Amino acid sequence: MKHVNRIMTNICSDNLIESKNFYTKLFDLDVAYDSDWFVHLTSKDKKLELGIIKRDNEIVPKEFQRLPQGFYITFVVDNADELFEIAKTENFEIVSEPADTFYGQRRLLLKDPNGVLVDISSLITDF
Repeated sequence: MKHVNRIMTNICSDNLIESKNFYTKLFDLDVAYDSDWFVHLTSKDKKLELGIIKRDNEIVPKEFQRLPQGFYITFVVDNADELFEIAKTENFEIVSEPADTFYGQRRLLLKDPNGVLVDISSLITDF
């Protein structure tokens, strides 16, 4: 059987502190581990995980230490507009303000401190 026990996304970063602040201020994530080379964030129920690792750490192969390309991370939340207000207050880089999509979600796009595109979406209840 090809059973998966857990999936965790790791973001390569040049600034662990700024990245940790970005994700903990926007989302209800706890810092489970914090060091000078790796930060491990988890949801309250421990079902969701996000790692932030120093881009030039020896365990990251050299060819994968470049800026991110060809992917983005989506967080589905209750209210994307609330996170938009936090993003404005914190002066996070806003790619596009919240807007309703044709597929029934309200979507906000931010760029994290590492250049990762972050899609924050919430369901439109009267869609």
